[in-house]
Amino acid sequence: MLGCMVTIGTWNLENLFRPGEGSGPDSSTEYEKKLESLAETITNLGPDVLAVQEVGDPAALEDLAGKLQGTWRTALADPDGRGICVGFLSQSALSKVEEIADFPEGLSPVQINDKGETIEQMGRPALKVRVRKDAEMFDIVSVHLKSKLLSYPGGRFSPRGQHTRVNALATRSTHCIAEAAAVRSGVVDLLAGDGRENIVIVAGDLNDEPQAATTQILLGPGGSEVGTTGYERADKGDAMRMWNLAGLIPEDRQFTRIYRGRGELIDHIMVSHALTTKVDSVTTGREDISSVDDSPSRRDAAEASDHRPVVATFNVCKGK
Repeated sequence: MLGCMVTIGTWNLENLFRPGEGSGPDSSTEYEKKLESLAETITNLGPDVLAVQEVGDPAALEDLAGKLQGTWRTALADPDGRGICVGFLSQSALSKVEEIADFPEGLSPVQINDKGETIEQMGRPALKVRVRKDAEMFDIVSVHLKSKLLSYPGGRFSPRGQHTRVNALATRSTHCIAEAAAVRSGVVDLLAGDGRENIVIVAGDLNDEPQAATTQILLGPGGSEVGTTGYERADKGDAMRMWNLAGLIPEDRQFTRIYRGRGELIDHIMVSHALTTKVDSVTTGREDISSVDDSPSRRDAAEASDHRPVVATFNVCKGK
């Protein structure tokens, strides 16, 4: 972090496993190509702190950190059933490293399939850290909400009937909303009653677009979003509100994944009121992502992520 400018990013690294592990590449050559590709993009974007998703092997994240110039710290949450997790790469020390996992009281347990099975925590815990920039403290949450991909009994990716499909959609939606509520609950604690003073950032793969219910839950009180008339006017909701910076991304760059040929903006950076007037720029990086479909195994040997990163730069001296 140099001077007044601070750059925070988020990037789904897509199955960052060492060779032969999990959904990783088969060969060391493929693995090295992927590391080089990731490292080149990170270097070009120059984040001070990067929230990461789909890390499958702590050693692989250390390998990636070793490809970057300077000293980088890492932190990871516990993995999900696939062995992937969220975390951070940071050029500054990370403190107060804690998971967010439990569903809020009153929402738990949550049914996850038509057999009535329930859970009480996020499938992939979010991870919160604190980073210091001079006199400023940044609380940052890395998050990866449940995948859009529907699965059906027997591990199938297509239903045997429409009733099965409807049930899967309903339980997935409930599951995703509960995960968003868990993260929002953690954000409320970090805001500590005044996001006008306390710097809080949520960064990650929400697996949904800006107007989706899950994304909106994370924002908190309604009435003010980037691009609305309320954005320029203070109100009592500002103390507990988060702002999605998606609307500040240049229009031709407002996508982070291509799904079945259609661009989607599913990776987001949200900030508390303390940063809304300090935004210098927001953009998405990398140009060469490929369209994906519902067959995740086809990507095991991919040499680059199927997501574009999102990065936001702030002038923390502005207004002082």
